[in-house]
Amino acid sequence: MTATRNASRIMLAFAVVFATACGGGEKAQQTAQVPAAGGGAGSDRPDGAVVYQRCATCHQPTGVGTPGVFPPLAGSGIANGPASIPIRIVMRGLMGPVTVKGQEFNGVMPAYGIGVEMTDAEVAAVLTHVRSSFGNKGGAVTPEEVARERAAIASKAGPWTAAELGIK
Repeated sequence: MTATRNASRIMLAFAVVFATACGGGEKAQQTAQVPAAGGGAGSDRPDGAVVYQRCATCHQPTGVGTPGVFPPLAGSGIANGPASIPIRIVMRGLMGPVTVKGQEFNGVMPAYGIGVEMTDAEVAAVLTHVRSSFGNKGGAVTPEEVARERAAIASKAGPWTAAELGIK
């Protein structure tokens, strides 16, 4: 019964993720609707907290995740470690088992680097927000770092696994 219950929870979670994250394929509208930092007209810097709203459905507004379904970002070694790993996860997604804060999660995070595309500035803004919120102490991420990672993984098809990223 527990396996069936967990499978049902995971299926429901995937449905929520794809319904909210994928936005029905309206990629251009999603990236165009992200306000600039501070609401200032003419600024080309997205507000990371606003972009994070795309993530909050699963990782929660407070970054604590959804126990047994979506991993926490608060206090996560992945979020606080080298910026290249969360950049790669945002760009191509993550699937399969991953251990975060001692708990194993086995699901799929959708990619935001293809399909539902985020600009380099949006990826940098949201990851800077995550790495400086929820008690995290990671450094800022720049659009230039994101651009380098985007170029480095251009031939990568499909989501990453924890093993491919060297996540233990």
